[in-house]
Amino acid sequence: MEMLKILEKKENLSWDYDEEADVLYISIGEPVKAVGLDVGEGVIIRYQEETGEVVGLTIIGVKQRSLIAMQGGK
Repeated sequence: MEMLKILEKKENLSWDYDEEADVLYISIGEPVKAVGLDVGEGVIIRYQEETGEVVGLTIIGVKQRSLIAMQGGK
């Protein structure tokens, strides 16, 4: 796989948080059909396969991560 293009266009960031599932969805520009690449620890990078451009991130367990960080990483 070629190098992914990350945040070349920083404008038009949007996000949606699903509290019930504890999942944060971040989109760069308008949401589009994309391939998901699981990079581990509940983080999925969404990118357009044709261009390698990152179009979003999905972060699973945001609330849990926040609680751990507030407790000093325990």
